[in-house]
Amino acid sequence: MSALIIFALLLILMVVGMPVGVALGLTVLSFMFVFTDTPIASIALKMFTGIEKFEIMAIPFFILAGNFLTHGGVARRMINFATSMVGHLTGGLGMSSVLACALFAAVSGSSPATVVAIGSILIPAMLKQGFPMKFAAGVVASAGGLGILIPPSIVMVMYAVTTNSSVGALFMAGVIPGILLALTLGATTWYQAKKGGYPRLPAASWKERWQTFRKAFWGLMLIVVVMGGIYSGMFTPTEAAAMSAVYAFFIAVFVYKDLTFKQIPKVLLDSANMSSMLLFIIASAIIFSFILTSEQIPQNIADAIVAAGLGQVGFLIIVNILLLVAGNFMEPSSIILILAPILFPVAIALGIDPVHFGIIITVNMEIGMITPPVGLNLFVASGITRAGMTEMTKAVLPWLYAMLAFLIVITYVPEISLWLPRTLGMM
Repeated sequence: MSALIIFALLLILMVVGMPVGVALGLTVLSFMFVFTDTPIASIALKMFTGIEKFEIMAIPFFILAGNFLTHGGVARRMINFATSMVGHLTGGLGMSSVLACALFAAVSGSSPATVVAIGSILIPAMLKQGFPMKFAAGVVASAGGLGILIPPSIVMVMYAVTTNSSVGALFMAGVIPGILLALTLGATTWYQAKKGGYPRLPAASWKERWQTFRKAFWGLMLIVVVMGGIYSGMFTPTEAAAMSAVYAFFIAVFVYKDLTFKQIPKVLLDSANMSSMLLFIIASAIIFSFILTSEQIPQNIADAIVAAGLGQVGFLIIVNILLLVAGNFMEPSSIILILAPILFPVAIALGIDPVHFGIIITVNMEIGMITPPVGLNLFVASGITRAGMTEMTKAVLPWLYAMLAFLIVITYVPEISLWLPRTLGMM
């Protein structure tokens, strides 16, 4: 009965258009005020102590680093390097888009930021070269999703905070799936370009490739700073996030000199706005998780599923369907903060590795970025191309089918996610 009341309240508040963070907070306050004797004053304390976790500090730092890189010229240099490497393949600039998105994802941690940085340059370039708008928008919107799978990933940090999992192990677990998904999206792009007879670029010489790599070098080094620092034990993931922000500021202002001191206040303000929004949602989700736990709702669901004999296979089918449906209506952070506290105990009870489960959720969130009506990447790409949401939805379909097939593989072959962190001794 408690579960029914809580989720009915939450659904009603979200349907009327209330922001997710406010809806979560009001749901908890309303339920506690009417149905429990818990002092309302304890909610403020619970929210405050809930966001005191050291790992949460990584979120604003990664957001700041991504904004420094987006406003600087790092994306343009990565695009030039990617184009020199794969622009001569069938699909030319489309293949460059996939590689450029993968590279920028490895330094930004954000999917919409990746679409903005890469799409604002490559979509107009593809249209100018004669590519159909449908192909140009589809490939960038889809490949931009790599921003939340290839580490560092803000979504992974939020999952780790919600479930008390290891951020470092999650980052390492995302490396191989991220590379495989980039290859999958690249193969889909190649096939679509081959079928449509789209143009390719002249092959670059190795000298030209070296020159573009040299210019992109300082941006690409951020991958080494973050992942190398975490793996070597020099930094914790949170400290690596802080280092990435400092490094991104340094190369944007002093090395590439694309970001002026006059622009810095705007970058800081944009980062603060996004960070405060996410931190408020996290704080609200923490008290939502608290009330779920106190009412024994996750435990009861876990017991019911175990008693039903669904097993890992059946449970993961249900999880994927639930997350894919939720991805149509909510953005990734909200989905993780609402559903992870419910699904995670069930996964643990069924013997599913928490790191593997985190990668499954992340891939689902990635697919949600290109599914209407709330696919953030579709909105961003739509803003660049001026295309409607119906047109954008049709544009991403070939890549969406490829990502769904990839999700099935990742779900039922856990070694793809777990081999690297196990090999590195992080599990």
